[in-house]
Amino acid sequence: MPTRKASATWEGGLKGGKGSFKGESGAIAGQFNFSSRFESGAGSNPEELLAAAEAACFSMALSGGLEKNGTPATKIETTAACTIQAVPGGFGITTMKLNVQATVPKIDKNKFDQIAKETKEGCPVSKALKGNVDIQLEARLV
Repeated sequence: MPTRKASATWEGGLKGGKGSFKGESGAIAGQFNFSSRFESGAGSNPEELLAAAEAACFSMALSGGLEKNGTPATKIETTAACTIQAVPGGFGITTMKLNVQATVPKIDKNKFDQIAKETKEGCPVSKALKGNVDIQLEARLV
């Protein structure tokens, strides 16, 4: 199995400095700073990247679970909201809220909910966060 790589550089002090990151594929890259991470400033941040990773992983894993059930989805859209906040000793990523809507022919709501819940527990990014981040899920059939 592959190992994926990314890099980041930070220049300057915490509040006045600036950073950049890039993935080895070149498909992701961005700028970040104190304001883009802890306030509402322009730029990206690690939490946005983590939310994107969780949304992508969950969508793929849900597709696999639905296909295994014999009810493949025609479309899955997942948004993830990653929250960082002050915790004892500094800051921590505390919550990841997943909101998924899926078009899945020939499945009932109970079975869809079961597969979505299993996916939340089993996708690799969720497993990496488990025990450290409260992962919440809202799943809807459309």
